[in-house]
Amino acid sequence: MPAREKARTQIRWRLWLTALAWCAVFVSSAVAARKAHNYVLSDPQFLLSSEQRGALTLQGVQYASRGKLLRVFAADYGRSIFALPLAERRRRLLAVDWVEDASVSRVWPNRVVVRITERQPVAFASLPFHRGAGATTRFLLVDAQGVLLDPPVRAQFAFPILNGLSEDQTEPERRVRVRAMQRLLDELGPAAQNISEVNAATPDDLTVEAQVEGRVLELQLGDGNYGKRFQNFLLHYPEIHKHAANVTTFDLRLDDRITAKEQQNPK
Repeated sequence: MPAREKARTQIRWRLWLTALAWCAVFVSSAVAARKAHNYVLSDPQFLLSSEQRGALTLQGVQYASRGKLLRVFAADYGRSIFALPLAERRRRLLAVDWVEDASVSRVWPNRVVVRITERQPVAFASLPFHRGAGATTRFLLVDAQGVLLDPPVRAQFAFPILNGLSEDQTEPERRVRVRAMQRLLDELGPAAQNISEVNAATPDDLTVEAQVEGRVLELQLGDGNYGKRFQNFLLHYPEIHKHAANVTTFDLRLDDRITAKEQQNPK
């Protein structure tokens, strides 16, 4: 056999041997991975046990229902933590009231840690409520994203009441009204503590109820310049009160004037 042909034959054999070696490595790796997979799914040391204290830990929970959060993982007890579908469990956690964000982590060898970020309410939402032929009002909480929240039992909040919201509105529609309220309160600064209610039914024409010298007054503040309009009213109110002692509604929507709105006498 010529030397050149012999060399080619040797190269072909080396290529075949290399390919066979890589195939063997691949097969052995796949077998090992399969065994490892079966091991972590079936070995008792990886099972999530309902009898083990701290097997499932909830962090960051203050107002969300712990019962609802724990029920998300009811089907996972007695199974390996490595069989737990993390994305699906997170999706279900996000559907629980008060949960804004959530993460689920496996902790070796048999624990699960759930971290919850709760929604932060910013106001009480005054909502129309129809029951039978009658209509009434019920109060929920609302966060900055316009999400309505059931008030937790035994929790106290010092928030203003926000009017102009309804359950029929979309979250973006409520969000516009919430942010209009927040902008108003931010502009008022420390004086915002005197505001008990904000009506944002029309987000660019806000009305508030404010405590002024021991009286509850309705002030139409319009679409901006809230701080200046309110401070100007407070500055002139002692004189206004002398001439309009019975008036409780004032229009401040024009920066250079304050208009007292006469009360309508019932017929």
